[in-house]
Amino acid sequence: MSDYVNVSEIFGENVFNDSVMRERLPKKVYAELKKTIEEGKDLDPSLADVIAHEMKEWAIDKGATHYTHWFQPMTGVTAEKHDSFITAPMPNGKVLMSFSGKELIKGEPDASSFPSGGLRATFEARGYTAWDCTSPAFVRYDAAGAILCIPTAFCSYKGEALDQKTPLLRSMQAINTQALRLLRLFGNTTSKRVTPSVGPEQEYFLVDKHKFLQREDLIFTGRTLFGAMPPKGQELEDHYFGTIRQKIAGYMKQVNEELWKMGVTAKTQHNEVAPAQHELAPIYAEANVAVDHNHIIMQTLKRVACQHGMHCLLHEKPFAGVNGSGKHNNWSLTTDDGINMLNPGRNPHKNLQFQVVLACILKAVDTHADLLRESAADPGNDHRLGANEAPPAIISIYLGEQLEDVLHQIIESGSANHSLTGEPLSTGVSTLPDFRKDATDRNRTSPFAFTGNKFEFRMVGSKDSISGPNVVLNTIVAEAFKEACDIMEGAEDLEMAAHGLVRKWFTEHERIVFNGNGYSDEWVEEAARRGLPNIRSMVEAIPSLVTDKAVKLFEEFGVFTKAELESRVEIKYESYAKVINIEAKTMIDMAKKTFIPAIMKYTTTLAQSITSLKAVGVEPEVQTEILNQLAGHLKEAQNALKKLEVITDAAIAVTDVAGQAKFYHDKVMPAMEALRAPIDAMEMLMDKRDWPMPTYSDLLFEVEGDF
Repeated sequence: MSDYVNVSEIFGENVFNDSVMRERLPKKVYAELKKTIEEGKDLDPSLADVIAHEMKEWAIDKGATHYTHWFQPMTGVTAEKHDSFITAPMPNGKVLMSFSGKELIKGEPDASSFPSGGLRATFEARGYTAWDCTSPAFVRYDAAGAILCIPTAFCSYKGEALDQKTPLLRSMQAINTQALRLLRLFGNTTSKRVTPSVGPEQEYFLVDKHKFLQREDLIFTGRTLFGAMPPKGQELEDHYFGTIRQKIAGYMKQVNEELWKMGVTAKTQHNEVAPAQHELAPIYAEANVAVDHNHIIMQTLKRVACQHGMHCLLHEKPFAGVNGSGKHNNWSLTTDDGINMLNPGRNPHKNLQFQVVLACILKAVDTHADLLRESAADPGNDHRLGANEAPPAIISIYLGEQLEDVLHQIIESGSANHSLTGEPLSTGVSTLPDFRKDATDRNRTSPFAFTGNKFEFRMVGSKDSISGPNVVLNTIVAEAFKEACDIMEGAEDLEMAAHGLVRKWFTEHERIVFNGNGYSDEWVEEAARRGLPNIRSMVEAIPSLVTDKAVKLFEEFGVFTKAELESRVEIKYESYAKVINIEAKTMIDMAKKTFIPAIMKYTTTLAQSITSLKAVGVEPEVQTEILNQLAGHLKEAQNALKKLEVITDAAIAVTDVAGQAKFYHDKVMPAMEALRAPIDAMEMLMDKRDWPMPTYSDLLFEVEGDF
């Protein structure tokens, strides 16, 4: 076939990876850089010029003309400034192409122009990007040509974190230190490093680009603010894992090839539950690399969609009435010599090290459930969490039958003497192969589920960075590991101390374990009885960042200072208010300029038709009934529009950031829903040809119609 692709040949071809560095760098320089990457050693600045020169030569060979420090400010997206490799002209009229070690290591974006939450004033503009050599540089191809992208952290002149990556790298250092302490206690003397491994699944919607451009709400907010449900949604459950349409398949093929070339291990692709919804999942990578790769995935999904006449929607809830999109964050801990600390082995009842790790995670999640919930909070996720396709806003842990049985044995008697095993699968068909089932089922309603050798945090929103959730996971587990090590290191009998700690923490934190239906009303009531927090919105979640408990946690492990936490609180409140304000203004604009004029025009035509029918002696009962219904809804919409305008103006006038965010949540959001309801009702009464923009039917099924 002419479009045949050999993945092994193209994979990583645009990445300054280990094989490229081994080939291009002098042996001593390569060895020192590897020490920095693998052991966290300081990089000798004198080597940076050599690395920069070879990186530049490699990038130029790939066609690159510019480089950029690629970083993740607190805007939710990445940022970049492109500089060409050219230097001052030579006397002969030519130019040199150069890239120095200083340019590789340090950049200077304007710190005051990015969200800082008060850490930087407008007149304090200096900020720095610093090379993250543990995440490989890559060349990206787009309309601008070939760009050398250098992953970096972003901090202020005083060293405060102004980005998503710096706290993540700090949290990775913290959990590495404490996890190694734990391993040493259990006799491991060979592992030198423990790294959080992350595999984020990415859900997204694809809609026709031309129809997207006719929807002001999609353009400005990423979600539909109006829209009645079509005759068919996801009721038949025929889209999930269904045959991938040819147009979508062609799109996925290009996405995969571009990601593979940039070293992203795109592995799984399939249709998701809702019409027009799909998913892409990579193989695990170290946490900071996984975060970078996920940003590359999101950018690639959106860019390639435009090339195929589509638009990619990453909003958590772009359509009411069908499933929204999440980003399941699969998290585990892996040593440099290949040991997964979350692997229970064949006999978890005998695996004391795993039991200690599990007890630490139960304690961490129970103690800091509010922080974990906040890490997945954003305005879009407020529409998704608690709905039928997403976990509830209550944090709980699913362990499965096998581990829950071990837990109960230890709580009741102090030790476990058996582990449940998987039974043979019986299908009743003799020609199907025999194999043993896993020892436990899965629970798709749990927000934090054990799935064999990892935990799957299912709350994260589809457009969010996964950095925040992993910062929290790494830090809270590091704290629990430290407490466990402090106890065991001071004990005369290590094994007895470990058994006692496991039983104590299993007992104290059993309340966080729930294997049932997380969507049920009964669980909400049961969780309340257990004393588990039910934080329903982003506005409710934000204060958890600056509780005494949170400040102590993050400062102890050097992940955040109190000032950095306070800045993030301010940024998050401001972000929430700005998002809802844009949505409210968009609704006002659409209602005033598009919907109400179109409906008035339609009702005028209908009224004229009624008059004409009456003139010839025909009683237009149906037309009159429809006109009356439209008139009633139109009046309701006009009243709701006026109220939304007044309330939005009042919200803008609130000066306190927390109070303003709460006002938007408590007052503006209900007013928005009140405006939507009558307009959606009128959509169902009007001639489709007179409705002023594409409907849910057009958006959700247009692309899917191509087999």
